[in-house]
Amino acid sequence: MTTITQEWTIGMDLGDKSNQICVLNREGEITTECSVGNTEVQLSKFFKDHLSALIIIEAGTHSSWIERLLKNLQHEVIVANPRKVSAIWMNKLKTDKRDAQMLARMGRFDIDLLCPVKHRGLKSQVALCSIRARDIMVRARQKLILHVRSSVKGFGYRISKCSTESFHKKSIEDIPDFMYPVLRPLIRSIALMSQEIKEYDKQIDQLCDEHFPETKKIGAIAGVGSLTALAFVLTIDDPKRFRKSRDIAPYLGLVPGRDQSGSSDKPMPITKSGNCYIRRLLVGSANYIMGPFGPDCDLRRFGEKLGSSPTAKKKAKVAVARKLAVLMHRLWVHDETYDPFFNHLKKAEKKSA
Repeated sequence: MTTITQEWTIGMDLGDKSNQICVLNREGEITTECSVGNTEVQLSKFFKDHLSALIIIEAGTHSSWIERLLKNLQHEVIVANPRKVSAIWMNKLKTDKRDAQMLARMGRFDIDLLCPVKHRGLKSQVALCSIRARDIMVRARQKLILHVRSSVKGFGYRISKCSTESFHKKSIEDIPDFMYPVLRPLIRSIALMSQEIKEYDKQIDQLCDEHFPETKKIGAIAGVGSLTALAFVLTIDDPKRFRKSRDIAPYLGLVPGRDQSGSSDKPMPITKSGNCYIRRLLVGSANYIMGPFGPDCDLRRFGEKLGSSPTAKKKAKVAVARKLAVLMHRLWVHDETYDPFFNHLKKAEKKSA
């Protein structure tokens, strides 16, 4: 049970253009229900009349800047995890008004029910926008390339295999003359995107060097470049909020789910909770480590022990990604230097002792 120290407990259901607000007094009575425009001016005007309030909002597109604004106005702000607050999103009579009231009452009763989340700092948020912009451009380029390849196949032609970066140069040789006027704008767009992606890569390297030096130790792991290291650091933000490095795997959705009841305990796939982008990058790094160009190291040996069948290999890559995330967190939080054979040497020392 939350001890009520504030005069007001306010639930606010965030919208794109306006926010629904429910204000409870110290006795839990509704004193105000209204809609306030989703602008800094209108929000500031409303909340200046409710000093030292406990305000509950849900994490979303606007929650980060609204939290900063309200804290600057001397309010206590709790950001609820919308995926965990099932009492709201599973409500069959769901309305903005009911959502705001539910947030206020849950915050008044017990804050832990809201599974509070912590927003990144402004610097981290801006850097993360750079990474996300790059990802969107990479995926857009891939769609254009697939479209060009499939278009020429319809006329009995094929574009030779080549790297994504060189596609706009190599593809011209294989595109039939009668199709070139149609596909030329796409080829130009692919070339421009490749150039812009390189600019984003330079930007990411610069961010690592100047603002996030902790990425250097993490990036020393084979298969983990500046992009993956920076995305990991920005996603975690504060490594000390995890008591153990192993706690990082469930946070990133890299552990199997559980469906246990009595003597039944069904095998489940990984939960895939948390940030899907960093999970995708970690699995990509695991693919490299387990692939033909991956160097010999503890991580590769660990993956190879899990089996060689196609199904076992898929599970092994996820297991390596999970172990990689734990290793990255440990190097970061303990400021250690990466040793690719740390576990192997440790076991050898124990045997010789």
